[in-house]
Amino acid sequence: MQVETDAANSSSSAMLDDQSLLADIRLLGRLLGDTVREQEGVAAFERIETIRRLSVAVSRNGDMEADHKLEALLRSLSASEAVTVIRAFSYFSHLANIAEDLHPLQGDEASGAPSLANTFAHLRKASIGPGKVAQVLSNGWVSPVLTAHPTEVRRKSLLDAEHAISALLQARQHARSKAELAHNELQLRARVSQLWQTELLRQARLTVRDEIANTLSYYRSTFLRQIPLLYADIEERLGGLRIPPFLRMGTWVGGDRDGNPNVRADSLANALRMQSETTLRFYLSEVHELGAELSISRRYAGCSQALEALAARSGDDNPHRDDEPYRRALIGVYARLAATLEELTGQEAQRHAVAPANPYPNARAFLADLEIVDDSLRCHHSEVIATQRLEPLIRAAEVFGFHLATVDLRQSSDRHEETIAALLREARVAPDYAALSEEEKRALLLKLLGDPRPVRLVDAAYSEDVASELAIFERAAEMRKTYGHESIRHYIVSHTETVSDLLEVLLLQKECGMMRGTLDPRDANIVAADLIIVPLFETIGDLRNAAVIMREFYALPGIVKLVTNSGAQQDIMLGYSDSNKDGGILASIWELYRASTALADFFSSLPSIAMRLFHGRGGTVGRGGGPSYDAILAQPPGTVNGQIRLTEQGEVIAAKYANPQIGRINLELLVAATLEATLLSHSKAPPPEFLEVAKQLAQWGMDAYRGLVYETPDFVDYFFASTPISEIASLNIGSRPASRKPSRRIEDLRAIPWSFSWGQARLALPGWYGFGSAIARFREGDDGTKLELLKRMYREWPFFRTLLSNIDMILSKTDLSIARHYAGLVQDHALADRIYGEIETEWSRANAALADLTGSSERLADNPALARSLHHRFPYIAPLNYLQVELIRRWRSGQTGDDIRQGILMSINGVAAGLRNTG
Repeated sequence: MQVETDAANSSSSAMLDDQSLLADIRLLGRLLGDTVREQEGVAAFERIETIRRLSVAVSRNGDMEADHKLEALLRSLSASEAVTVIRAFSYFSHLANIAEDLHPLQGDEASGAPSLANTFAHLRKASIGPGKVAQVLSNGWVSPVLTAHPTEVRRKSLLDAEHAISALLQARQHARSKAELAHNELQLRARVSQLWQTELLRQARLTVRDEIANTLSYYRSTFLRQIPLLYADIEERLGGLRIPPFLRMGTWVGGDRDGNPNVRADSLANALRMQSETTLRFYLSEVHELGAELSISRRYAGCSQALEALAARSGDDNPHRDDEPYRRALIGVYARLAATLEELTGQEAQRHAVAPANPYPNARAFLADLEIVDDSLRCHHSEVIATQRLEPLIRAAEVFGFHLATVDLRQSSDRHEETIAALLREARVAPDYAALSEEEKRALLLKLLGDPRPVRLVDAAYSEDVASELAIFERAAEMRKTYGHESIRHYIVSHTETVSDLLEVLLLQKECGMMRGTLDPRDANIVAADLIIVPLFETIGDLRNAAVIMREFYALPGIVKLVTNSGAQQDIMLGYSDSNKDGGILASIWELYRASTALADFFSSLPSIAMRLFHGRGGTVGRGGGPSYDAILAQPPGTVNGQIRLTEQGEVIAAKYANPQIGRINLELLVAATLEATLLSHSKAPPPEFLEVAKQLAQWGMDAYRGLVYETPDFVDYFFASTPISEIASLNIGSRPASRKPSRRIEDLRAIPWSFSWGQARLALPGWYGFGSAIARFREGDDGTKLELLKRMYREWPFFRTLLSNIDMILSKTDLSIARHYAGLVQDHALADRIYGEIETEWSRANAALADLTGSSERLADNPALARSLHHRFPYIAPLNYLQVELIRRWRSGQTGDDIRQGILMSINGVAAGLRNTG
């Protein structure tokens, strides 16, 4: 396949920036085309090329004759021919992504682009010294949390092949001769051929164990090595000041039970066992390499007494190493690590200079041995070795311990209520707990939390669901003892709507041995709980009540004392996905902003407890997506304070972290944004009139959105007919069902497939609908004053500017001409015309509003790199959309052959890869 470009119409600087990227894409496209010709035949190759040329003519020139020819050609394809075309265009999107990921915008102090270097330059300019920065980081907590939401449509085998292609493209930059370039191209050709012969889709739904294994691959490729190097970079910028760990990894994989019946106590145990094996094998490899390198002779360099003692305890009596105390000491460390691996995971190490023995009781003991080696090196003229080789391992051990990442537990509040109701019914405490009022529930739960006696009966025959819920808490207590307290820290309560939702989880901790002492003030024992109870406020209503619920929770007797004794930290999670599905983009983003501000105000009255907001961001703008750097800077003043957690989901994980160098850049940007939001002036409060306008826009935007989605007759029928939602539900992209309940109600559908479906249909409706109506309503009767106020908000308020930037991005990925084809799938043509007409009208309003507020009628005027990328990509995505519609039409008419099913699912994969926003 070939790649055409209109680079001649770009500015000279853009051309220079674009040339290397386009060269890589052309190379990969040529290799893919050669592979198709060789393996599928000349006819198949010519058919694909014809489709490509027609699509380019339609996309770039608006050629209607080409449009008619393209549609007729695609309709004429047999199912097997369509599959070949879909595979070709899908793989092209994957290959283009690889090339683009190797050309990220890497900022420096001169360019002004976001970067860690730029942030430190800003801090210096603001006279904020290293001591202040170090203080913020020392008290900080920055944590990307990887989740297993079903938005990653690529198989791990394809990710591995793509990573190899990425490495080969990078190697081309360093080729020294034509012969080397030719050899490199042969290797690329082999990898592209491998891709073509590899199954694009999973043939079975992912298991939880598969999801765990997939997630761990990013630790091996990126996090275990890049995070220690990032710490070293930061400390160098701070003039050598040592900072404790503040950047740590989190994960939901294996612990997130909300709506996923496949996650149970065994899943949690498997997750931690596999995580521990990953980190211990990394340590074993590093210690083995260090042992090979540290052939330092006692005679020439000397060592400390502690190092001599460590070497003596190693059990290594090989006479050839008698004068090499560092090597002997590390052999002993390796033996203890090997024994630890066997004890914690049941697995064996690969090498044994001496037999595994005396496992480490915890990661702190391992660190103590490394520090003995480090201290001895630094005191005996080997500081450079300690800094370059040993310090990254020490930092890794500090950050990852023996657990690798903190596993969050999550479950829906209604499941907790069912479990508590069963316990109290069997114990004859309350025959119908669920029927109690909120006040009665609180009073009863507080009474039970003040009583040391359990309500759980040892010999009671609880249901399987209740036993499963209790087993999670029991297994969590066991895992914390095995892998350390950092292995499980947070318990997230989905759908937190009342104070009793939080008290129920506290009581479950008490009943399963995860709480010490009681809330009774007469209890002499210190009251504390093992897990931080994290409310998740998801819907518009929940967000509006967030501060009220937390205020009432902390007003209860004993709660402040309990939280203070348990670590004095309160995490609060804010849900972007469901609030958007509930009220639309404007209401969601505004209520998130307002809830964050209200929570910060409340916790300012509790100085002994640190509030940390946990942002449940998804991949699409409709689910909180968009650049993390901009999102953090747009947070309300006083809500970051060096503390932030945020989810990384699905295809976003691969895009950000599959490549180690790109992963490093994204980690740096998280730290940079956290520092800027905490220390620099752009976190100042906006003027009151800005807040009032945002409030009005949010309400009007929600009115328009809910008017379409929840109040328009037969909208559900339109949605299910005009998007591939039914087909997406059968795509094996995760272990979680697409809907919380077996129904067609929008309320029950998960936000992920909701956004996924609209993205496939090229409307991306959750990311912009309601914005145009809100702006139009605000500007009714405007003499120019209101428009000028909106422009001021755009110029001066990071929150509003980021909101508009994200809407701009998502509108740039919409395509009404393609979306109209999806509307054609609706058999009731009157219904299709009516609802599609409303969507099209609102789309026009949104584009007009953006043009007025930003001063540009072109989308992505402030992001030319993305604009050029989409300009090049769209002609290669459009055939996938057209074929998807055609095959869905055949499938729904009863043509249920395997080729048609495979073609539909492959097209979903290809469109997702091309747009890079699946859900």
